[in-house]
Amino acid sequence: MVIEFGRDVCGDLANTERREWLVTNGAGGFASGTIAGLLTRRYHGLLFVPLRPPVERMLLVSKLEDTAVYAGIEYPLYINRWTGGVLKPNGYQQLEQFRLEGTTPVWTFAFADALLEKRIWMQQGANTTYVQYTFQRGLEPLELTALALVDYRNYHNNSRADGWDMKVDPIKRGLKVTAYDGAVPYFLLSDKAAATPQHDWYRRFFLMREANRGLDAIEDHFHAGDFAVTLEPGETVTFVFSTENNPNLDGASAYAERQKYEANLLAQADNGCPDPKYRPFIQQLILAADQFVVKRPLPTRPNGRSILAGYHWFSDWSRDTMVALPGLLLTTGRPTDAALILRTYAYFIDQGMLPNRFPDGAEKPEYHAVDATLWYFEAIRAYYAATGDVHLVRELYPVLQDIIAWHQRGTRYNIGVDPADGLLYAGEEGHRLTWMNAEAAEWVVTPRIGKAVEVNALWYNALATMAEFAAQFGYENPDYQAMAAKAKAGFARFWDDEHQYCFDIIDAPGQDGQPFNDGRLRPNQILAVSLEHSPLTAVQQKAVVDVCARHLLTSHGLRTLAASDPAYIGSYGGDERQRAAAYHQGTVWSWLIGPFVQAHLRVYNDRAQARTFLTPLFHHLSDYGVGSISDVFDGDPPFTPRGCIAKAWSVGELLRACQASFAAKDDES
Repeated sequence: MVIEFGRDVCGDLANTERREWLVTNGAGGFASGTIAGLLTRRYHGLLFVPLRPPVERMLLVSKLEDTAVYAGIEYPLYINRWTGGVLKPNGYQQLEQFRLEGTTPVWTFAFADALLEKRIWMQQGANTTYVQYTFQRGLEPLELTALALVDYRNYHNNSRADGWDMKVDPIKRGLKVTAYDGAVPYFLLSDKAAATPQHDWYRRFFLMREANRGLDAIEDHFHAGDFAVTLEPGETVTFVFSTENNPNLDGASAYAERQKYEANLLAQADNGCPDPKYRPFIQQLILAADQFVVKRPLPTRPNGRSILAGYHWFSDWSRDTMVALPGLLLTTGRPTDAALILRTYAYFIDQGMLPNRFPDGAEKPEYHAVDATLWYFEAIRAYYAATGDVHLVRELYPVLQDIIAWHQRGTRYNIGVDPADGLLYAGEEGHRLTWMNAEAAEWVVTPRIGKAVEVNALWYNALATMAEFAAQFGYENPDYQAMAAKAKAGFARFWDDEHQYCFDIIDAPGQDGQPFNDGRLRPNQILAVSLEHSPLTAVQQKAVVDVCARHLLTSHGLRTLAASDPAYIGSYGGDERQRAAAYHQGTVWSWLIGPFVQAHLRVYNDRAQARTFLTPLFHHLSDYGVGSISDVFDGDPPFTPRGCIAKAWSVGELLRACQASFAAKDDES
C-alpha cells in the first residue's frame, strides 16, 4: 500500500502538521515528526535512543534545518514555530508530495524545475537514523545545506540552554557530540557533505501539541554543526546520526537492508486475506505491528522481547502487551517472537500478578492491574491455538497454576475470589486496577471497585482455559472445571434483566456501606461475548452485541460510556485533569473494535457485515499517525483522533479482527 498526498494536503499547514510519521529500530529507539517538518511535540526528533532497552529513551538529534539553493535562489525546506506563534520559515510551501514507502516517510520538494526527494529510516537493531536526499530533476547543480540541531535529554522533558555548551569535535566524515562528561557520545555523519562544528543555541521553539495538553511548550535546541554539499542531477547524499562507532554510511545499501527487512515481514505473514481490496491495508498494518516489538533483555534471558504500548510516550504495559500479542504476532506469522514475549513476562510475575507497566527508568515494575495477568492466560491460549506448541504450555502451566492459587487466597489490592459466587473481587480506595485507569492529581476517575464485568469474563475464560489444558495434558488437581462452572454460575449475577445487558460492576461499595450494582452502559461487557469461553447464554450474547452497536459503536471503535449518560464527555482534550475526566467517560477506544467484531461474528456469523466495521479504521491509516492506528478518538462526530499516534493494541486488535472476518464462516458465497 502506498499512502500518498499531493499539493492538496501538502500545501495546507493544518493538514501537514496534524499528520505525523514514525520510524523505529526494534530496540525502543525511534524518530518521528510531522509531515510539515514542524516540531509540535517534545517527542519529535530524528534520533531517540534507549539507554536501557527498551526504556530510558533520550533525544539526541532534534532536526536538520535544510535549505536548497538552485539557480541562485534559496529555498528553505524546513519550518519552525516560535513563541508567540510566529512561523518562520515556511519550507512546507516547497512540499510537492509526501508518501510512505513501507514505514519510510518520503518527501518530494519542488522549486522551479527541480525536484529533491528526502527519506528517513532507522537501522533495525541499531541506534542509527538515516536522512537521505536525492536530487531527482534539474538542469544545473543544487547546493544543499543542513544545520544540525541536537539535544541530550529524557524524552519526557524539554531542553533549556542555561549556559550549557556541548563538546563538538570534528572527525572523519562528520562530527562527534558529547553532551557532558559521562554522557553517551553520538555522531553526526555524512557520506558526501562537509561538516563544520558550531556552538550556539536556537531558543524558544513553541510546541503546539504540548501546549494543547497543558504541558511545558517551550524548548531550546543546540546548534552542533553545519553540513554542505553540491549535488548534480541524479546524485544522492546521506546523513547518518548514530551512537554506533562505525555505522554504515552507504545510504543505498542501508536502505536496501531496511526494504529487505520489511519485505520479509510481509512474506512471513499469512494474514488470511484473499480479497485484494483489503490486502494493501492489512500489509500496512503488518508493518505497523512490527514497530511495537522490542528487545527487553533479562539477566536469565538475553533475547527477551516485549511490546511497547504506544508511541510516543508509552513504555511496555503488561495489559497492552497481552491484548496486542495475538494480533501483532500470531496473525503476522511471528510465533517465535510471541513465545519469547510470553516467556519474558513470566519472569516478572510476583504474587500471582504481572506488573501493570514497566517504568521508563530504573524503578521497579508496578503491580497494580487486576486484568493484565488474566489477559496473559488468553494470550497463551491464543498462542497454543495458533501453533499447537505443547512445550511452551507445559513450561508455563505451573506459572499459571500459581497465578490461580494466588487469586484464590488473595493478593495485592484486595484482589481475590469470593467463595460465595466464585467471582473475582478487586479494588481499594485510591487505586485504579482495571484498564479504565485514568487518574489526575490523586483523583481516580473510574475506581471500579468491586466485581468488574470484563475482569470476571477474563477470570472465567482463564479457568476454562486451565480446565482444557488440564484435560489435554492429564493434570488432575485442582479441579479447574469445577471452578469455572462456579464462576460461570456466579456470572449470571451480572445480568440486568430490566435493561437487558450486563452491569458494569456488581458488589461495588456504596456510600451508605451497602454494596450496589453499577448499571452504566459501558463497553466492558463485550468481552463476555468475544472471549473464547463466554459465560453468557446465546440470547444474552446477542443482546450485549446489539446494545453496544446501538449506543457505543462509532466509526473508530466503541465509546467508553453511552452518550445518553449524564457523565458522558464527548471531546477528549485540554489539560491533564480534563483529559483524565474524558478518558473513560465517553472517549472512543479503537482497540475495542477487535472484541466487538469478534462478538458480532459469534452472534451473527456474517463476515461481510463484520468487515464493514473495519473500513473507517483502514481510512484512518492516512491520518494522524500516518500508517498506524491511534489509541483514542472523540466520542462525538467527526470522531477526531487524539492521544498517541500509534497504539499496539489498536493495531493488534484491528489485525485480529481482519483475520477473524475472513476466517469466519457464513452463507456468503
